[in-house]
Formats: sequence, C-alpha cells, structure tokens
Amino acid sequence: MGSLWLGTFVGFLITLILGFLFPGIVHLIGGLIVGGFMAGIIAWGGMLRGALAGFLAGIFGGIIVAILAVLGLAVVGGVTGGILGGLFGGLAGLAIGVVAIILAIFGAIASTIGGFIGGALAR
Repeated sequence: MGSLWLGTFVGFLITLILGFLFPGIVHLIGGLIVGGFMAGIIAWGGMLRGALAGFLAGIFGGIIVAILAVLGLAVVGGVTGGILGGLFGGLAGLAIGVVAIILAIFGAIASTIGGFIGGALAR
C-alpha cells in the first residue's frame, strides 16, 4: 500500500519544481494539478486518500512560496536599502505572502481534484 506522506512530499516537490521553472499561472494551475495527480497516484488508497495527499501537497506548496516571498523581498530590500530597506522589504514580502496563502487555497482545491483523480486511477 502506498504512503500518504510520500505522495504528499512528491506532489509538493513537483509543484515546487514546476513553480520555479514556469512562474506565474503555471504554478497555480498546472503544477498543482500535476502535483496533486501524482500525490494521489503515489498515495494509492482510493479517491479520498488521493484527495487528501493532493490537498496537503497544494497547501505545503503555497506555504513555501509565501515563506520564500517574505525572505526574498527582505534580502533584496536589505541589499539595496540597508536595514530600513530590509524592514520595508520584509513587510512587502509579508503582504505578498498573505496573497500567496490566499491563492494557495485555490491551488489546494485544484490539487485536491488532481489527487482525487489520481487516487481513483491508482485504485
């Protein structure tokens, strides 16, 4: 029997790799659906288990993107504007991170659908 957490981890990695290779809408649509689909196939326990693996992969992908946005903008602000620039860059990253979390909810729904389909095909 497949592992739920292994499926979640593989789906998360696929989502993250596709998100970095093709930034923008591909991360939200293609990466999460493909990541969720692969998570559902690897979880191999039926449709609900695949959907859960896909959902977790989508949520983890969104959280990592939000964390990277905060850290990235804080570093860029710190390099270009010193300590005060790092502070404002971190605040801007926090705002973008909140938007990324909100979009991750929609991405997790798409990933859940992909996981549901993957779990159905694996069963």
